[in-house]
Amino acid sequence: MTRDRAHDWIDTNRSNLVADLAEYIDHETPSDDPELLQQGLAWIEGWLTALIGAPVERQAFSTSGFGDTVVWDLPPTEGSHKSVSVLCHYDTVWDAGTLTNWPVAIDGDRLTGPGAFDMKGGLIQFAWAVAALKACGLPNPAIRLVLNGDEEVGSPSSRQIIERAVSGGGPVLVFESAANGAVKTARKGVGIFTIDVTGIEAHAGLDPLAGTSAIDEIARIVLKLHSASDHALGTTLNVGTISGGSRTNVTAGHATAELDVRVTSNSEANRIDAVLGGLTTADSRATVAITGGWNRPVMERSAATGELFKVAYSTAAVLGFELREVSVGGASDGNFAAALGLPVLDGLGPVGSGAHARHEWISIDGMVERTALAAGLLVALA
Repeated sequence: MTRDRAHDWIDTNRSNLVADLAEYIDHETPSDDPELLQQGLAWIEGWLTALIGAPVERQAFSTSGFGDTVVWDLPPTEGSHKSVSVLCHYDTVWDAGTLTNWPVAIDGDRLTGPGAFDMKGGLIQFAWAVAALKACGLPNPAIRLVLNGDEEVGSPSSRQIIERAVSGGGPVLVFESAANGAVKTARKGVGIFTIDVTGIEAHAGLDPLAGTSAIDEIARIVLKLHSASDHALGTTLNVGTISGGSRTNVTAGHATAELDVRVTSNSEANRIDAVLGGLTTADSRATVAITGGWNRPVMERSAATGELFKVAYSTAAVLGFELREVSVGGASDGNFAAALGLPVLDGLGPVGSGAHARHEWISIDGMVERTALAAGLLVALA
């Protein structure tokens, strides 16, 4: 089988995959450090050029306060008229200096280091998959690679760039980390909202009825919000932080709650919009204001995504393993592509665990296997 040939070639380059990932991790890329993000992106583009060649077209989009977004167009092999988009973010949640106390380390099959699992290993796997196809003389479709540096903070500057980049059609492959080895064919939509309540301050002991407590009102609102969760439908509302008031003997004149919402369908998103729009105060002298919005749309499992998964499943079978699919609560840039009606296969990145945690790790065997899966999938989509 041609895809076995690529797998064998990738396996012989196992040490090179590991070395490249270790070097990539050594370039710290925190979401809130534009200078380090710029340095990391420069390394990535230089490394990609050396490994798989320069793009036929490159677009770069600079933004203030975030990492740049870069779009590479890689040519198809002769005879292929298909195209795919590939999404990879290069920012991580880890602060500058994290490597000082947590350097890259290997223990048997496990490689650990900040960003290894989420999601630096994914880019390594994608690039080596393309390199394998070149080395083995196998076909690949036209590939539009999107590299963005603000995914971990919600992709505020890259969203429109991503949507434009993938809107030409074709499958979208997202090299975020796998979920216990499974790829992700559905993700929840995410909303982040702030609820501000304004009350009236008064002396809590001398004249308690003269004021109206914003804390009392926010407490009632929190209960209403939490009661709007529907776990059977996968809808969760969580008020994660509350602040308010000024002194114990002053009726609180202001209170704020930060709300995280996760939904599995657009109909549930509409229901939660109605819940938020209907929030009122028990005391008419107090007022409530809501800011924020939906950070990422729902990534529903469409029929087209189901067909794309079948291709990946068959590819994995050739490689000797069974590929599973799951729906997850976290969101990614794949949500944007799915909302445009495109087939999206997410979680093609590392097999491991510990995203955003100090025990973050990936499997080296898994990295070889998933690189071969990516190579086979690109052949099938060519």
